[in-house]
Amino acid sequence: MRRHTRRIGRFDSRTTLPPDSDAEHISAELTDGVLTVNVPKAGKEQAQRIEITG
Repeated sequence: MRRHTRRIGRFDSRTTLPPDSDAEHISAELTDGVLTVNVPKAGKEQAQRIEITG
């Protein structure tokens, strides 16, 4: 016997993001019941050289 269930109403789902994700530019789209979430990678941080004189 197979059983199929469908959720009706609101639901909540959570996940953790990778540490190299750009949280400021996340986008999501719901089309025909399919949720598409785009999580871009953050640009590589450039090392900064600071000159110390003294």
